[in-house]
Amino acid sequence: MNVFNELGNGFLEAVYQEALEIEFQQMGIPYLREARIDIYYKGYKLNKEYYADFICYDKIIVELKSIARLVNANKAQVINYLHGTKMKVGLLVNFGESSLKWERLTNLKGGVVG
Repeated sequence: MNVFNELGNGFLEAVYQEALEIEFQQMGIPYLREARIDIYYKGYKLNKEYYADFICYDKIIVELKSIARLVNANKAQVINYLHGTKMKVGLLVNFGESSLKWERLTNLKGGVVG
């Protein structure tokens, strides 16, 4: 919220990523920026790599967008990251709308829940 309150909407995603990194530092939140995500299939690590905007606390994927409106493909991206990594929680945050939009996605036993 601090980043959106300060910058509003309309900047490129990279601007919000940099600002959010400053917030994480100031709040003492442990994170990796542009963190490589290894994808596994049947226990085998695949060669294809993806990069999440942030991984916080070594277990929460944070994916940023700066688009007019989130669509299912944006949610699918985070869901795929969760399935591939076996992480439990992902946050999809959109700075592109007139108000900050975010969605918490979970990868639990019963499947991914948004």
